[in-house]
Amino acid sequence: MNLDIRGVTYHIEAEGTTAHERMAVLLHGFSGSGQDWTEIAPKLRAMDRAVVAIDLAGHGKTESPADPARYTMSETVRDLDQIASRLGISEADWIGYSMGGRVALHFALAYPTRVRSLVVESASAGIEESQARAKRRESDDALAKRIEERGVEWFADYWSALPLFETQWELPQATRAALRQRRLANQPQGLADSLRGMGQGAHEYLGDRLGGLRGDVLLLAGSRDLKYVEVARRLAALIPGSQCVVVPQAGHAVHLESPEAFAEALATYWNVAVHDMEASSATSS
Repeated sequence: MNLDIRGVTYHIEAEGTTAHERMAVLLHGFSGSGQDWTEIAPKLRAMDRAVVAIDLAGHGKTESPADPARYTMSETVRDLDQIASRLGISEADWIGYSMGGRVALHFALAYPTRVRSLVVESASAGIEESQARAKRRESDDALAKRIEERGVEWFADYWSALPLFETQWELPQATRAALRQRRLANQPQGLADSLRGMGQGAHEYLGDRLGGLRGDVLLLAGSRDLKYVEVARRLAALIPGSQCVVVPQAGHAVHLESPEAFAEALATYWNVAVHDMEASSATSS
């Protein structure tokens, strides 16, 4: 389905209804789309979750707005809040990967009553040191300019060759081809402005605010992605009551590289979290 949200047409894939099931809202990474969750969605349905996968602005089938300001974190989370309202989602399990994980953290802090639980996969809270953040902003802007000049085919080749994604070369050829096609479906301007608006150098460091997160938080990383294993552990130390799970033999995109283990981690986490939250409600009543 498509929804007009504050002048931007968003594409959303939805399975299930809000009436009888808990909702899971899925947020993809940079240059991805809601289709990145195709293998995970049926596993979530088996856990009695209705599934909503959103193409973020500048990605997939969602519009690439001409105004660069529409890609900032603050504007993005406002859009997500309106999408939730339009779909009748009062509270959901929010799952975000990489850039989508950072979006999910920002959303949870801005709209805490919308979040029943939060799953953050291979994502950081931003860059703490201001000079390092400024340097990253400069490098992201340089990459954005190259995307504008050279196009998405150049970008797809460049992105897939980064060391961060080297474990994905072990995926079946058909899976890699589908991933590449999804990247090629993006618009250069949308990707460039997403980098400028939602890149790690573009937004505030959230570490000092994470202690106030409401609900349950699961931090996921693949064991072969050493940088984000350390990031996940640091975030876990900042978020009281959070859980950190390192998935063996997976790289940066755990949901893509080890979908069964990803689903198992969520099932285990939710079973414990739901029991605890329902027990708390029963006790308080």
